[in-house]
Amino acid sequence: MRLVFAGTPAVALPALDAIAASGHDLVAVVTRPDAPAGRGRQLHRSPVGAWADERGIEVLTPQRPREPEFLDRLREIAPDCVPVVAYGALVPPAALEIPRHGWVNLHFSLLPAWRGAAPVQHAILHGDELTGASVFGLEEGLDTGPVYGTLTEPIKSSDDAGELLDRLSVAGAGLLVSVLDGIGSGTLEPVPQPHEGVTLAPKVTVEDAAVRWGDPAFAVDRRIRACTPNPGAWTTFRGERVKLGPVTVVPGGPRLHPGELLVERGRVLAGTATDPVALGEVRAAGKKPMPADAWARGVRPDAGERVGADGGA
Repeated sequence: MRLVFAGTPAVALPALDAIAASGHDLVAVVTRPDAPAGRGRQLHRSPVGAWADERGIEVLTPQRPREPEFLDRLREIAPDCVPVVAYGALVPPAALEIPRHGWVNLHFSLLPAWRGAAPVQHAILHGDELTGASVFGLEEGLDTGPVYGTLTEPIKSSDDAGELLDRLSVAGAGLLVSVLDGIGSGTLEPVPQPHEGVTLAPKVTVEDAAVRWGDPAFAVDRRIRACTPNPGAWTTFRGERVKLGPVTVVPGGPRLHPGELLVERGRVLAGTATDPVALGEVRAAGKKPMPADAWARGVRPDAGERVGADGGA
């Protein structure tokens, strides 16, 4: 089939590689406009746009996909289908109806579970043991379209959102190509999503990433892993924010008040509502990430001093 790919971040690149290696004809990509990044705030191409530039493939960067110029160009290209992975903008009906086989979206959950912007983060945050990926027909509703295919992926107890998303992006790339093959051959029909089991996965904000030391240890662990690497779990210490990497629950460890620190040989414990957790990496403002024991040697916490004790997280 003649394809236009829609996507923006690096998580979409495995799908692009898989499509480029398939028998389909990739003629253009649609991605978000160049955005400022880095200390100089210079404009940078999205990872998907840069991938296409390197291969001489046309790049379309509408501010909004309802713009007449974009719609006209898409009609001129006349794709059979538009596969989508993390494009990052709502696609209007006028664009959805242009390809003969519509737009098909690779979504990183087992729909109808975790519809929305952050399915992987919410799956970890809520303690799911199994997740997966779904390819569905894009329509106006939020991830409500009929499903062409799925795959499953266990969630490891050590997984952070970045690690799990990396695995799903690679496995999902193969699923997406298989679906495109089935659509092109006319052998695959989508199945409507069930009405039961719908859960929503809105974007995880910086406020959501604040560690809640009054939660049980398992919930503290999940929140930190769900927010790693983005937006980054954080707490406060002596009035300043510090970012935290994944922690390790210490069953039967010393009884500590929520957020109370205990520096031991080779590790730093922080109290929760249940067992303590051993801190992993700590990143103070303006500093590079460092092991928790190295951070503690620098700040020298007083006996009973806490993280999150100043009204912050």
